[in-house]
Amino acid sequence: MNIKTIAKYIDQPSVISKLHSKMPLCLTSVATGVWGYETFGKNNKDKNKFQQGLKNAITISSAATAAYVGAKGLKIKNKTIFEGLLTNPTTQEVLSKQSKIITEYLSKGVLKDNVLIKTLNKAKNRTFSLKETETILQRIPQDKISQKFLSEIFPEPENLNSKEIFKEIKRLSLIGLIPVAGGVAGGVAADIITGTNTKKSFSNKIKEGTYQYLANIFLCNVGAGAALFTSEKLVKANLIKPLSPVKKLGVIFSGIFLTGILGGSLIANYISKKCIDPILGQKCDKNKRIYSERKPEALDIALHADDIATAGVLSGFKWIEPALPVMYFISGYRAGIGYRNNLEKK
Repeated sequence: MNIKTIAKYIDQPSVISKLHSKMPLCLTSVATGVWGYETFGKNNKDKNKFQQGLKNAITISSAATAAYVGAKGLKIKNKTIFEGLLTNPTTQEVLSKQSKIITEYLSKGVLKDNVLIKTLNKAKNRTFSLKETETILQRIPQDKISQKFLSEIFPEPENLNSKEIFKEIKRLSLIGLIPVAGGVAGGVAADIITGTNTKKSFSNKIKEGTYQYLANIFLCNVGAGAALFTSEKLVKANLIKPLSPVKKLGVIFSGIFLTGILGGSLIANYISKKCIDPILGQKCDKNKRIYSERKPEALDIALHADDIATAGVLSGFKWIEPALPVMYFISGYRAGIGYRNNLEKK
């Protein structure tokens, strides 16, 4: 069984639909785990566990709820308040469409392979197994009708044009912004409810939200889009050959690395120092280095795992999308607690 077979199996519309349906449970599980660790973990030395647990619960639930609403939308009394940014047909709808496509294809009589006919009939109303996927890919005829059928049940990755690239960047960046904003709002509310709010804690939440969004989300998306846009223009100018999905991933990661990972922290800290501090009435020490506020650390690098999802989505692989809300939730929570690693060292 080769990589192409596995890739086609994962890219099935029914598999993607099932992954989307599991996202709420996965998000809830991760949020619950983070709450338990942050409240009762050995690194938490706060003596008032009830107060800390309440603050964490408010902040985490706010960030997680925002991540879910951003992805799936919000309806109140059957009225759509917000359309989700990761909407996807239900598994039942996908399988119903798949059954119709298979029935229409078989009725045309172009397929004479009894093994393949039996395989298609057997799996008409369910997800294809890996073995069935391999059988279909190996035995499907090369005529136009059969190849069109194949592209319908195993869609090819989308090849985004320049306009679609930046439309996707906007969508992905908004999916990341919503949980960060929700985390900050929840963190502020938690401080007010527990009577622990101060100007410093509020300032830290705003600055950490800026850091998380710019360094770990937005600028990485911009870098990915810019790299993909540039490569598209070079292809049109016949300066380079059309990119395969794998090469496209490499181009996207190079943009993410240059704009997001290398430049993101610097830009986010600069904005905090030059814009946010003056607005909040805080004095800036001109002698301080730009990184004296917030330095990149191991978890920040780990949070760039969402860049893999971003790269996958921009390369046309939709099965990665359901992971985005869970990944962005962590950034939202960190913003909500106003994490500043220079304070941890003190």
